[in-house]
Amino acid sequence: MISEPAPLILTLQINPDAFAFFNALRKKHFPPRINYLDAHLTLFHQLPPVPAVNQLLETVAAKQKKINLEVAGIMKLGRGIAYKLKSEELIWLQDNLKKEWIAWLKPQDQQKFNPHITVQNKVEVAVANSLYHELSASFQPFTAEGIGLSLWEYQGGPWLKVKDYAFI
Repeated sequence: MISEPAPLILTLQINPDAFAFFNALRKKHFPPRINYLDAHLTLFHQLPPVPAVNQLLETVAAKQKKINLEVAGIMKLGRGIAYKLKSEELIWLQDNLKKEWIAWLKPQDQQKFNPHITVQNKVEVAVANSLYHELSASFQPFTAEGIGLSLWEYQGGPWLKVKDYAFI
């Protein structure tokens, strides 16, 4: 039996200090039995494993300056919590990639882009609400920086890094 090639996931790399902050929260609050990943900001959830994806990412990253991100608040995900990010530059980048790949995109990736970094998911609603109130009580907006892109192969849970694309 021939298996289909694994779909690809595209994420934004963030500066090391911001990554460390979000990743520590994810390790603390995400259920360990299903936490296969480090903290991440997903741009696309399911791209086809075709050379055109890599080619466009090479071209885009070679021209893209680092992206300013505003960590603007805490958001509820129902059974989890995420940090909401704002950035016109990031919206523009994701929108332009979406236009290039529209014929390949699944409905999830055709929706309006809502940049966020999930630090908790798949917990009881009461647990998520408790963390929301805890984090919201001391939240102060801060900035982070998008420093590149990462392409991943979906492995049915864990992801396998395919390639990083650093911004200029």
